[in-house]
Amino acid sequence: MMSNESIYQFKVKTIDGKDTTLEPYKGKYMLIVNVASNCGFTPQYKGLQALYDKLKDKLVVLGFPCNQFGEQEPGAEKEIQSFCELNFGVNFPMFGKIDVNGTHTHPLYAYLKKNEKGFLGTEGIKWNFTKFLVDPNGEIVKRYAPTATPETIEKDVTELMSR
Repeated sequence: MMSNESIYQFKVKTIDGKDTTLEPYKGKYMLIVNVASNCGFTPQYKGLQALYDKLKDKLVVLGFPCNQFGEQEPGAEKEIQSFCELNFGVNFPMFGKIDVNGTHTHPLYAYLKKNEKGFLGTEGIKWNFTKFLVDPNGEIVKRYAPTATPETIEKDVTELMSR
């Protein structure tokens, strides 16, 4: 970690508007994903839910809706939650809509991007379904491109868990 900040300190809002932090997930792997309902990668919800179902004792998937890429998440939180539940059976934790780039970047994403750069050292999130894997101690393990499938990530997580 590059500073004395902790991933567990950031305030976030659940998809139903409650204030919380990531503290409840301390001791588990976290897969933090910026999601959207109208994206070519939206079918990844199915794989993310399967990954969560399979490893939920040790891994939690956290979805953060974002409307910054092609306005692919235009709905309100209730619509997003309903869409995810009805179409993909999503029951992993979902949060309120946030910005992951620009002047209104959510502090959690500013932290993630600063501490785990993307391709060629870039910080900016390139598209929906960029993923960050965080270990049970709150250390960022890896940043994944939107094209990285939940199945690929499962291999990484199970390998890390076996160490």
